[in-house]
Amino acid sequence: MSVLKVNKENFESVKNSSKPVLLDFYADWCGPCRMVSPLVDKIAEENPQYLVGKINVDEEPELAAAFGVSSIPMLVVMKNGEIVNQSVGAKPLPQILAMLEG
Repeated sequence: MSVLKVNKENFESVKNSSKPVLLDFYADWCGPCRMVSPLVDKIAEENPQYLVGKINVDEEPELAAAFGVSSIPMLVVMKNGEIVNQSVGAKPLPQILAMLEG
């Protein structure tokens, strides 16, 4: 599955997904975000059991504010519409997968 571009129009359906959701809050100008992005893409391609989305904080400031994003990249894991895990900063692939599995 490919990464879904999440915005305020489709956020409710993403939030209410039956699958665990990984959200990547990023900006195009952010260096660490560019390091995390290919890892997030890889998770989306290799793990169809997850819904993976990216939220550009410059284009979706309301969603970023709703999640209290103060630093990027910020990764959020949601299950059943609730935040169950989150982390700020670039992380290696095994740590991101551990967030999803935890």
